[in-house]
Amino acid sequence: MRVLLANKFYYRRGGDCVYSIELENLLRAAGYEVAFFSMDFPENLENPWNFYWPSEVAFSPKKIAAFFKAFRRPFGDAETVKKFTSLLDEFKPDVLHLNNVHTQLSPVIAEIAHARGIRVVWTLHDYKLVCPAYTCFCNGKICEDCIGGDKRNCTAKKCLKNNWLASKIAEKEAVAWNRERLENSVDMFICPSNFMKAKMEQGGFDALKLVAFHNFVDDSKFSHDNMERENCYCYVGRLSAEKGVETLLQVASKIAIPLYVLGTGPLETELKAKYVQSAQIRFMGHCDWETCKSILLKSKFSVVPSEWYENNPFSVIEPLCLGTPVLGANVGGIPELIEPGKTGELFRMGDAGDLEKKIRMMLDKDYSFDVEPIRGHFSKDRYLEQMMSVYR
Repeated sequence: MRVLLANKFYYRRGGDCVYSIELENLLRAAGYEVAFFSMDFPENLENPWNFYWPSEVAFSPKKIAAFFKAFRRPFGDAETVKKFTSLLDEFKPDVLHLNNVHTQLSPVIAEIAHARGIRVVWTLHDYKLVCPAYTCFCNGKICEDCIGGDKRNCTAKKCLKNNWLASKIAEKEAVAWNRERLENSVDMFICPSNFMKAKMEQGGFDALKLVAFHNFVDDSKFSHDNMERENCYCYVGRLSAEKGVETLLQVASKIAIPLYVLGTGPLETELKAKYVQSAQIRFMGHCDWETCKSILLKSKFSVVPSEWYENNPFSVIEPLCLGTPVLGANVGGIPELIEPGKTGELFRMGDAGDLEKKIRMMLDKDYSFDVEPIRGHFSKDRYLEQMMSVYR
């Protein structure tokens, strides 16, 4: 079987990129022929197929020519069509597997492949197909106005980066690549959570074209020496509004137990200044995996306080694979990963009082569970078997 993967970037920029590269490695290791289609970008990794990648586009209103070039890209510009068609001619895939392709590439590649009789599948890393702004999160709150509804809400509320122009482009993109058009050229949409599958159905997508299974993890990441748990807990993730980290820090400032905060983001400076007097809150900044792992292993539990529709967060999966319980917000795909009372607990999203209650409860309780079934559930072998059933 020959599989052509597509993602807008080809370096470890975010979860979609990491997944795409890891899937490429997984398929190749299993003996499949794999090619990759992406946008040309300075930070991309080397790839033998990059000759066929369309040039970089950047949305910068200060550079008019560059802006109009970028504006055409989401709708299927000539360069993308020509280069993708040439790649199909050369590689002759059996399957086109899309990932994050909006804006810097285009769903037009699904139509081109489908017209040639190539099976098209699409792993959904966000809510872009039902929400023009990707996140179902607007102005600090969860928003479902566009799910199955009028996409002009995106512009009216300036949902994308609180910017009218960016929101208008997202609206036009959503109208152009509507549900009917996408369903006509995609054989199966892969949802990494049951929650996302439900949101796609809510948006009108055919349930027969939707399948839900969780993403995979690299088992080798979780090898470690035994460590003693300390009387502390941690947060690993981006310091941004939708992650609920400020609600967590408000609570943590009242609890005289160390909280390790691993990560950076737009709220970093503000949060450090606000909680500089709270000695128990320890900002660690960006940390490599070995540092994250050591803190997860010594912590009594990890907190995932998100205030948006998390999909299939590794911030839940990775601690559980290490045997570290997780206290998660009862929102999005988080609840389907945590077994309350056994592998962690859930609290009401955004409810500081309930969060404090659950933190204190988990600090006083010992959790012990077998990690092998959890690792097995997220294993590469299991995932490959599920993916092959979709490909075929």
